[in-house]
Amino acid sequence: MTIPVLSYLLLLVAALALDATVRPRARRLRRSGRGSAVLLVVMTIVFGLGLAVTGTAPAAALLAAALLAALAIASNAKRAVLGEPLLFSDLALIGAMVRHPGFYLTALSPAQRALGVLGALALPAALAWLFVPRVAPHLAGAAIAAVALALLGGLLRRPSLAALARVPDAEADLARHGLVATLLLYWRRWRAQPDPPPLPPERKAGPDPGPAPGPAPGPELVIVVQCESFADPVVLAGAAPLPGLSRARAAAWRWGELHVSGFGAYTMRTEYGVLFGRDEAALGFRRYDPFLTANGEASYALSARLRGRGYRTLFVHPHDLRFYGRDRLMPAVGFERLVGEEAFAAAAPGTGRYVEDRTLGAALGALADAATAPTFVYAVTMENHGPWGKERIAGSPGGLDAYLRHLRGSDAMLGELIDHLERAGRRALLVFFGDHRPSIPGAIAPGPERHTPYVILRLGDRPGEAGEAGRRVDLTPAELHHAILAAVAAP
Repeated sequence: MTIPVLSYLLLLVAALALDATVRPRARRLRRSGRGSAVLLVVMTIVFGLGLAVTGTAPAAALLAAALLAALAIASNAKRAVLGEPLLFSDLALIGAMVRHPGFYLTALSPAQRALGVLGALALPAALAWLFVPRVAPHLAGAAIAAVALALLGGLLRRPSLAALARVPDAEADLARHGLVATLLLYWRRWRAQPDPPPLPPERKAGPDPGPAPGPAPGPELVIVVQCESFADPVVLAGAAPLPGLSRARAAAWRWGELHVSGFGAYTMRTEYGVLFGRDEAALGFRRYDPFLTANGEASYALSARLRGRGYRTLFVHPHDLRFYGRDRLMPAVGFERLVGEEAFAAAAPGTGRYVEDRTLGAALGALADAATAPTFVYAVTMENHGPWGKERIAGSPGGLDAYLRHLRGSDAMLGELIDHLERAGRRALLVFFGDHRPSIPGAIAPGPERHTPYVILRLGDRPGEAGEAGRRVDLTPAELHHAILAAVAAP
């Protein structure tokens, strides 16, 4: 048996073994036959590409096995920290990982990070050392990759594979079919899903021509604050209650639990639900990163709908607006003005990594004061974004202690914003909610309970206008979107 054939066969055995290590594991450590077939064909493609680049089969096999091992490690690390495996949509975050590596590398152990750095440094040198100048093996590798790619296309068109993974259930599908097959099948389902039909244009709010002048039918100000990693500390960690949240609940028009799907990350899922009002059942395979396709759903956005009713629309986020493509998405869905990190002073040394929420709250108050027309502001805070290392806050050991200190800052912002809007005396709708719970290794781990708090306050209403107040209603992010529209339309 020649060395190239032996290298290829060893790669296939290694691929099956590596895939078996990815959690959740299959019963009896065996994936489905169809999932395994997809894995082996994909690994053949990668082997062929490696052979086309290096010209040597052992190096191609090692490269293919190393790539699969990296995917397996990343998926298991992500599942341990965030409660879900690697998804096809995670590949869209590669650019963000390069710009903000601290957001992601904390999911890996120090040994895994060190191994990754060594591998990245060693790879170019190894490829140069192993490179074979003869043309024949390079051409053979390209031919292998092309034939395997054609085989994969035919395999995916077979009815037996087309019937797999029709409904999104990443945990069950990965356990059944393996990581590579699930990534590929989910990507194909996502690509095939069409945009929903657009909503009809909104009619501009305001009295019809002719009636006597009167107040605007809705609030002058609609301010929605999506608070990073905000959770009730009593529920989360048995800590003392937050005075601002307690006060807001007591004065709220509606309040309750917001049932978000993500844990420790995936802000964009909650943000999409509140902005666009489409639930995850309707999203199908788009649910994993709905921002990737949100451009085609612009008519559903709160910004577009309120702009159609005569509101000015602003999006405020004291961080890099390129994250999740907000710099392109938000103007496309109806936001007239974006306010990013350049408008805010950086956090003082020893107080945290990001712009403080109280600083953002003061800016929101200033925007409210400056509004001369009905105005909608959607703000995304940043202060309590992880990781919460011991170097983050002076005098804090990090971890849960640092998180709770920042949480009190977020709570103070909520109280100060309520005070500011009450003093202004204008009719305002203030919505405040947490995007997801934090993931803090050793303190807060993924679990079945993922809800965060939300409050909706109607400020400046005249007696009798607010309707039934203080009612607890637990909602999903999409349901919160519709509650906001109902509150804006309510007399």
